[in-house]
Amino acid sequence: MESSESLQEFYRRTQVRVFPSCHSDSGLGHFNVFSRDNCALVTPYSRRDFYKVSLIVGKGKLHYADKWIRVDKPALLFSNPVVPYSWEADDDDQKGWFCLFTDQFLQNGTRLGNLQDSPLFRIGGTPVFFVNDEQQKTVSGIFEKMMAEIESDYIHKYDMLRNYLHLLIHETMKMHPAENFEHYQNASQRVASLFMELLERQFPIDSPDAYLKLRSPNDYAESLSIHVNSLNRSVKEVTGKTTSQQITSRIIQEANALLKHTDWNISEIAYGLGFEEPAYFTNYFKKQTGNTPNALRSDLV
Repeated sequence: MESSESLQEFYRRTQVRVFPSCHSDSGLGHFNVFSRDNCALVTPYSRRDFYKVSLIVGKGKLHYADKWIRVDKPALLFSNPVVPYSWEADDDDQKGWFCLFTDQFLQNGTRLGNLQDSPLFRIGGTPVFFVNDEQQKTVSGIFEKMMAEIESDYIHKYDMLRNYLHLLIHETMKMHPAENFEHYQNASQRVASLFMELLERQFPIDSPDAYLKLRSPNDYAESLSIHVNSLNRSVKEVTGKTTSQQITSRIIQEANALLKHTDWNISEIAYGLGFEEPAYFTNYFKKQTGNTPNALRSDLV
């Protein structure tokens, strides 16, 4: 699985034309809107650091960790920074629009709650809405107004764009979400594979400052947007080991490499591997290997 994609990485990957836009360092957040005419036919399975609303006019499949849905008619897709997904188009005939924005942009000047608590963006919610001809006409009209507004010189255009985004969200909340998600026949194999990819991406630890961010089964389950019980069951079924055993094994493997091939002191290694105190690391290492980090280093001299 690819790492979480930032706005800057999105613009580099897609090479879309960047309109003048709000920037996060201005305190206003970020917003942009595009046509899907030249969109990528396949996008990497990953999280994004931004929200995205797409009107998909074209056929393809949306993939999540343990389920997928076929898009065979116009549909609205709502994605958030927490839930990873990928898109796989069936053909080159892809139309529609999409806008991307940060939480800060939508919240600016409003009293909205957390976007991830919204029915459209929350974890475990249904982010796909198939639209009929009348709904498609309404939604297309909103996106067309966004496209025209973002290129205008109107001094309050971002207030207008924010209003259009609110209108798009409210129009969608009148609709019924899609219910025809399919579960993978090899769901356990897919989940375990995504977990192992994510585990390996945490390594190697290049410096004590680049500390290990995912340490527990819950951390990995949240990153994959699945329940920890589902993750544990899949990893055990496919690998024969528990999620905790796989994580521990990889941490010990990295600890051995750092002890043998770097001149970092024990505290630096401990912090790099995500331990709050060197003593915790020493006890952890000894419990797993029967040896202390200092003793291992002494044996290497």
